[in-house]
Amino acid sequence: MSFALEVHGLKKTYNGTVQALRGIDLTIESGDFFALLGPNGAGKTTLISIISGLVKKSDGSLVINGVSIDNDAQGAKERVGVVPQEFNFGIFEKVEDIVVTQAGYYGIPRAQAKIQAERYLKQLGLWEKRNEKARALSGGMKRRLMIARALVHSPKLLILDEPTAGVDLELRRDMYVFLKELNASGVTILLTTHYLEEAEELCRNLAIINKGEIVARGGMKELLSQMEAMTVVCDLSRALTDVEIKQLSSFAPVLDSQEVSLTLSKQYTLSTAIDLLNKMGVVVTSIKNKTNRLEEFFLQKTA
Repeated sequence: MSFALEVHGLKKTYNGTVQALRGIDLTIESGDFFALLGPNGAGKTTLISIISGLVKKSDGSLVINGVSIDNDAQGAKERVGVVPQEFNFGIFEKVEDIVVTQAGYYGIPRAQAKIQAERYLKQLGLWEKRNEKARALSGGMKRRLMIARALVHSPKLLILDEPTAGVDLELRRDMYVFLKELNASGVTILLTTHYLEEAEELCRNLAIINKGEIVARGGMKELLSQMEAMTVVCDLSRALTDVEIKQLSSFAPVLDSQEVSLTLSKQYTLSTAIDLLNKMGVVVTSIKNKTNRLEEFFLQKTA
């Protein structure tokens, strides 16, 4: 088994007092699509900055595709492509030039760089804009330009920091298709996002970081199956009486006309709730999650 990322005992202290990372242990298998989640200030940005070589660690080890940042910092950096949250290219530069210039930083000859740039600009729907200045692009197109730039040197690990922020729904769906195809081609992807439904759709494994520590990690399906509770909203054939609501007290019901929110657990399951409603002569006409399942799990782990 090979690993795209191996992090052990990673610590970062700012100004000798502020502990941003408190001994992070994290491994990501090669070829994985991995979500790194956490609230603002949890340590995500610091961890990504260390992986990408922008920030120096205080302690611990970090290996990228078999290359230690302690032994070969430049070699490790070349194996990573980073799409930061903020746009950081020259807005007066042409789209193609931005990507080709980035390739030059990795020693790629210009002729090869132009081939690579054309490949990714076409895949990301930007080829027709190649001669336009970046300032003329929409927000979604600028985001895709950032991805093309990060991929031009063919990194083994791609880090996406909020890649769909400010992107409309249609472009977001197109980006999902591209990222899934990219991952299927063998590129390991590390995603941070506040759109938790996005992480659930794209990623197979995840870790949640909070206050500089990993508080949960594992397979997406495995972790969600461990949820202590989740909330569903049921549409009913009629409104419930006060007596009937009391009979559902174990599910912490919240009634809104002919709709009721029920909190489920391993003891008080959905089938138990439906059976109880049936005995009351109430038919459940539809069921939906109140929130994304991953969102509920996330809130439980970061409370």
